[in-house]
Amino acid sequence: MTAPIELHYWPTPNGWKITIALEEMGLPYELKPVNIGAGEQFRPEFLAISPNNRMPAIIDPDGPDGEPVSVFESGAILQYLARKTELFYGDTPRQRIEVDEWLFWQMGGLGPMAGQAHHFRGYAPKIEPDLSKLEYGKTRYTNEVNRLYGVMDRRLSDREYLAGPYSIADMASWPWILPEGQGQTLDEFPHLKAWHERVGERPAVQKGRAAGKAMRASLADDSEEMKKARDVLFGQRARP
Repeated sequence: MTAPIELHYWPTPNGWKITIALEEMGLPYELKPVNIGAGEQFRPEFLAISPNNRMPAIIDPDGPDGEPVSVFESGAILQYLARKTELFYGDTPRQRIEVDEWLFWQMGGLGPMAGQAHHFRGYAPKIEPDLSKLEYGKTRYTNEVNRLYGVMDRRLSDREYLAGPYSIADMASWPWILPEGQGQTLDEFPHLKAWHERVGERPAVQKGRAAGKAMRASLADDSEEMKKARDVLFGQRARP
């Protein structure tokens, strides 16, 4: 029996991308928690496989030529898994181009912008008591997420999925549609809303989204533990 893929993981949108893909592809995997609020992403053993000190990362014991391989960056992991299984990466060369376009769109746009919207709307007020200092960032990123939702809504107006058949592009984008924390309402984007519901009904998506749910506590409360976690997450500096 093939050894499971080691998934170094914390339950966030970027982590959910990979649990969803692994569930969809039927690949056995083992969660290796990386508590980002406790600074475990800076441990030397994790940096050895993820030099940007960000999760997720994987170690596949059955990599190319049967040798183990580690992969970091969620988009690169999705591409690796899709090539490994020959699943969810388009059925034609043209579809694969579209999958890559929308995967990179998510990696470079939707994820970073939505993450900043979450920060300025939810986390930053717990750190900066002068809310007037946060207003520009809050408005800037909330508006940009609204624009990106509109891009998806137009794209999905005449198709069920982002790039031909259901693919890793959908798996990458779906976890980042968190409208309440981003200052959005899906009623404004009917095609995006229908897609979000359609993808969310898939059993593998539901299982992947729930993976490691008990690991995560809200960073929005005011306990000393969560204050320390926010300091780790948002006060990060280069380390030797």
